[in-house]
Parts: sequence; structure tokens; C-alpha cells
Amino acid sequence: MSTPSPETGEAVPIRVALVDDQQLVRGGFKMLVNSQPDLTVVAEAGDGAEAVRVLGQVTADVVLMDVRMPGLNGIEATERILERAGRGDGETPVKVVVLTTFDLDEYALSAIRAGASGFLLKDAPPEELLEAIRTVYRGDAVIAPSTTRRLLDHVAPMLREPTAEVSRHAASVETLTPREREVFTLIAGGLSNPEIAATLFLSEATVKTHVGHILAKLGARDRVQAVVIAYETGIVAP
Repeated sequence: MSTPSPETGEAVPIRVALVDDQQLVRGGFKMLVNSQPDLTVVAEAGDGAEAVRVLGQVTADVVLMDVRMPGLNGIEATERILERAGRGDGETPVKVVVLTTFDLDEYALSAIRAGASGFLLKDAPPEELLEAIRTVYRGDAVIAPSTTRRLLDHVAPMLREPTAEVSRHAASVETLTPREREVFTLIAGGLSNPEIAATLFLSEATVKTHVGHILAKLGARDRVQAVVIAYETGIVAP
């Protein structure tokens, strides 16, 4: 789903950046992404440091970020890119999708905690990769909920370790209204806004309003971080 240009009204493709230390992998992703009329590759980088530098010069909507790279890894690069984006001029913030080889890779959890909007297996089917880019760009769902859940189930004991952050999140959850808590539980289950609306017999506009209130009360950047908070606070159990 591309966005109309304010100047021309024509659809502008979603701008994608590729970060991977293997040139053949980047080349394959580039061919796949550029084969879609609503997507275009605007930048490439072979390691985290190059990614931080390039994305300081080129604007991207979605970054596909390899986790394990020499030098500056994908987690540190994600932190730096999103920290800089957070100091931006109000443009739509860049979203990061972490690419990993293992679905129980704890690096992926670290990347999500660093601000990534989700993660995807490198060997995912092409259509799943393309849909992940579009989904993260829209921001209305958690990508690959089954894969995300496997990861979170695996690291749930680590998430529940008592820390000041977990205590703060638990206090924030207590501020949710009963309806917001219902919606929060469904978000944590990986449901999109239309699915939540159908489940609770609400309009999508009402659900969107609830989601906005929930993220604000939890201090969550996006739905993925809200899911992590749900695991931390026991709203969802593995």
C-alpha cells in the first residue's frame, strides 16, 4: 500500500533499505522488492555502521536489517537509527524489520526491545517478506504472529525477571480500562485492527482509538512492544 504524493496525488512506492553483509542475499532481496510496483529499494548497506551512515543521508520507510553482522551488529544499528529518527522533524518514523536465521534467536528479542517493529526468518516465502514490509509500513498489525509467539514463549522466563522497567509496565497496565484491557489482550494475540473489531463487535475507527490510548498509556512505540509488555506483565502466558 503506497502513499499518494501531496504534490501530484500519484502513489509513491514504499521506500525500502536493505542491510546484510552478504551481497548475494542483498541482491536477491533487491530483485524481489523492486519487482513490486508499490515498493522500491532506496539504499543498501553491508554492515551496521554503513547502515547508520547511509540512512543518515537517504530516507527510508522500512529497513530490512540482518541481526548478525561483523562490526556494528543489527541490534546496535537499529538502536542508533531509531534514536536518530526519534529526533527527526516529524516525518513518519522509519520502521525496522529484523532478519534472522533462527526463529528462537534471542538476538531477535533484543532487536525488538531496541525498537524494531518485528522480525522475519530469512528463509520466509517471498510473499511473506513482501507482506511484512507492507504490514510494518501500515503499522496496523504484528508481523508473523506465530513466529513472534514462538520467540516470546521461548524467552518468557527472561522477560518476567523483576526489573524496574517491568514494574513500571505493570503499573501502566493497571491504568487500562476494562475495554482497553480486552483490546490489549487481542493485540498481544497478534490480531489486526479489523480482526479485533470483528471479535469485539466494534468499528475499526473505535478500535484504532483504543489502540492509540493503549500504546500511549503503556509508553509503547508500537504494537510489537505492546506484545512484549503483555508477556512481561503476565497478560499473555506461554
